[in-house]
Order: sequence, then structure tokens, then C-alpha cells
Amino acid sequence: MNVNYSIYLVTGRDLLPPGKGYLESLDEALQGGVTVVQIREKEADTKEFIEIARASKEICDRYNVPLLINDRVDVALAIKADGVHLGQTDMSVAQARALLPKGSIIGVSCNNVQQVEKARKDLVEYVGIGAVWGTTTKTLTNPTIGVRGVGVMLEALDGTDIKAVAIGGIKESNLLRTLHGSVSPTGHALDGVAVVSEIVASKDPKNAAANLSSILSGFRARFTSVPRGRTLASSLYGDGSVPTNPKILEGVRTLMIEIRKAGPLVHQITNNVVATQSANITLGLGASPIMATAPEEMKDLERITGALLVNIGTLTAASVEGMRKAGFYANAFRRPLVFDPVGVGASQFRKDTVKELLNLYQASVIKGNAGELAALAESREVESKGVDSVGPGFRDPVAFVKSIVVMTGPTDYISDGATVVSLKNGHEVLGKITGSGCIVGSSIASYCAVASTLSTSEEQPQGSLVSGDMFLGAIAGILVLTVAAEVAVEGGHVRGPGTFLGVLIDVLWTLTPEDVIKRAKLDVHAS
Repeated sequence: MNVNYSIYLVTGRDLLPPGKGYLESLDEALQGGVTVVQIREKEADTKEFIEIARASKEICDRYNVPLLINDRVDVALAIKADGVHLGQTDMSVAQARALLPKGSIIGVSCNNVQQVEKARKDLVEYVGIGAVWGTTTKTLTNPTIGVRGVGVMLEALDGTDIKAVAIGGIKESNLLRTLHGSVSPTGHALDGVAVVSEIVASKDPKNAAANLSSILSGFRARFTSVPRGRTLASSLYGDGSVPTNPKILEGVRTLMIEIRKAGPLVHQITNNVVATQSANITLGLGASPIMATAPEEMKDLERITGALLVNIGTLTAASVEGMRKAGFYANAFRRPLVFDPVGVGASQFRKDTVKELLNLYQASVIKGNAGELAALAESREVESKGVDSVGPGFRDPVAFVKSIVVMTGPTDYISDGATVVSLKNGHEVLGKITGSGCIVGSSIASYCAVASTLSTSEEQPQGSLVSGDMFLGAIAGILVLTVAAEVAVEGGHVRGPGTFLGVLIDVLWTLTPEDVIKRAKLDVHAS
């Protein structure tokens, strides 16, 4: 049976809103685009379960939508359901297969890679992966896996026809994040999402299902329009070719001109040690900074800002909630989000917080030095000491950065997942001032903001979490700042780190695209 698992509804009569009948809600949900229905009845006795399931199947049959029974093979046989969904403590797949008619659908809940691999050997039709988010509809016996944990399990299904749906706390507000964040390193995406309360608890289940279906369709349009390996669409590609130096530099020229015209507002939750200089760097580039941290205003701010920078340099328990909400709403309003995991390897608190934040929202650009990115990727190739990298660095930084996007250092590497651009501009004094990496993040966020303002709705399908060319924005952010550092030192007014920062801000204010293009030391490394 060729099943569309896109919007997989799991029923829960206890969640129905006042005045809404179960069968009425189910019918409206199917009108809205539900493609699979699973009947879950934990409290009903067998007779009631069969009555509910039989009435549900009559409605599903009218819409030609498969109906599955949770746990109970006997109920599935009694009403001639299309199949069953089994938990890890239910009967085995082999036992269910022996009892059910040939061609029946069997799905299995999986919480880790080992369970997915077992399901693969059992030749199930699909797996339900979760719980992705915390949920109030079911008592969890296993830890939530987060969106990034889904991708590891999807990779275990490579080379098979087994489908995968994510389950657990999925709503319209986090669906795009779930879809984007769960794509495996091999490009394996979810086949659908299982939803409970978002539809069942809605007074308008038809519209709730339709909204979910629209988001999923938009994601698939985006996913198929961007070649495998690349994280976001970029104007630097033409006819499938890799970006060239002239095309990149022309794009940087455009962003440098437009940032002065647009003056985008850049929201920065950043290292409080360098907040003032980060704000001044942003002004020097031509953008406008706002350095706000209160959780209560994040929704309003992300609605109007051009980009968000989240920098964990001076992380505190009190600051985390603002970071959570800001990133969530940046995704919701499709704003560029630059994430800087400063000193992530220095403490378990930083590691745990970064893991939580990157599961909660999708970063457009992740920027860090080699030590920070190694800690983020759980690699031991590069070590860190506080916020600094130690040792010679990665043996093959071009290969490593392909999944990271931006890695700063003597040579800076910027990647979109398929192509890596290396930049060798800059001056050593830039690394001698406090927060040099933090102001790089401010520069990247500023140029990503203007890149977003230049995009059109046609350039980014509905399913994208950000509009605009983030690859170009990240390149411009690095290149402009590092060239400015060279010009600042060569001007003769810098006597050391103390005088450097003021001169750097002045140079940024007067730097021209021609200055940058003439000095750019840029190489393109394509896979």
C-alpha cells in the first residue's frame, strides 16, 4: 500500500474542546488534509474501543485515508483496520504480522537508533520517532530526543523504503523547526509528522490540519529546490555551478551598498562585556543595534528586527529564557538567526544550554572558533581553553566546516554545506581585543539582515525558516570586518589594541566596496 504519512493524526477524545464531538472533529480533520489516522484509546474497554474504531473507519474510508489501531491487534482485526502501531513493550512485529492480513501496515515507536535498526530488520512499513518535544498528551517513559536526535535515526533508514514520522509535542508553531532540524547529514527528511492536541483540541480541526499540511508542503518545496548538501538557497549559485570569486564579490558589493540604505535593525543578545563595542561596530557597518534581553519583549522585537544574534559569552541562568524566546520568535517570523556558542566547551552548563537552544530553534548561521565548533560537534580534534582554541587546529578545516557554516581563525571558513569559502584577510591585532569574535557575530548578523531585506517571496519557498542569502551574508560579514582591520592598522593611527578599536569603527564607517574587492583574499572549495 502506498501511504502518504504527511499529517498523521493520533486521536485523543479527552482533548476535545467543549461542544465538539469526536466523530465531527475527525471528519473535519480529514477535510483539512489528515492523511493517516491512528486510534489511541488507553482507557476504553474492548467493546467501546471496537465501537469507536469502527465508526472512525467508516469516516476514514469516505476519504480513502488509512486507519491504524494503537497496540491492539485484536481490535484491528475486528474492524478490518489497515494496520497497527506497536510500542516497544507490545507484541513483536513478527507476531503481529502472523495475525494480520497480508498487506497490513505495521509501524513501531522508536526512541533511539538501536530501536530503529531493529525496526529496519523487522521490515516495518514505518517508524514513529519521538518524543521530539515535551508533550502533555502522554506520560513519557523515555527522554525527549530533540529535533537533532531525529536526524541520527533517519540516517539509520538510508537505503530502505521504511517511512518515518516524528511524534511528540509537534504543533504549528514548531513544525518548521522540526522538519528543518531533523534532516539527517545524508539528506534524509521526515515523511510526515504525528499530531495529537494541535488538531484534536482545536475548535477548528479542519483549519488546524490544513495549516500543518501547508507548512509541510512548503518545506518539501524548499527541500527539493535546494540541492542536497546545501543548508539554504543562495544566489551565488547559477545553473548548478559553484560560486565564483567575481560573483561573490559582486554580491558583497551589493550588500555593502544596501546596508547603508536600509539600516536594518539588528537585535543582539550578546556578551555583556562587549555590548557597547558590538553596538558601535553595528552602527559603523550602517545597521542599527538593539541590545535587549528581557523575555517579555522578544515576540515584539523579533517581529520588527532584521536579524537576531544570540551570543552565550556571559551566559547566566537568568539570560537563557530571553535566548529561548528570541530564537523561537526569530524562526516564527523568518528572521535570520546568528548563533555564537562562545566558550561552549568550558562548562557543562554551556554545553547543556547550547544543546537545548539548538533543539528549540534553527540557526541560520552558526559561528565560532575551531575549539567552540569542535565542542559543538563533540569532536576531540581541537581543544579549547575558555573561549580560545588551543593547538594547531583541524587537519582538514575545509572538510570539517561543511556542517558548521562559519569557523573563524587566522583563515576564516564559511560554508553552506556544499561549498566552503576561505578568507585570509585580517590582522593579528583583531584577536588582541576583548570580544573580537563577538563583533564578528555582529557583522555577520548585520549583513544577513540586509540580505534578508533584499529577498523576495519567490526566492524562498514557504517552507523556509529564513528568507535571503545567508551564505552571502556570512561571507560579507567576515570579509568586510577583516578588510577593515587591515586598513585600520595600515592607516598609521593604531598604536596597539587600545587605539585599534576606535580606528576600526571609523574605518568601517568609510570603507567602500572597492576597498573590500581590491583586498579580498578569497578561495572557493567545492565538494
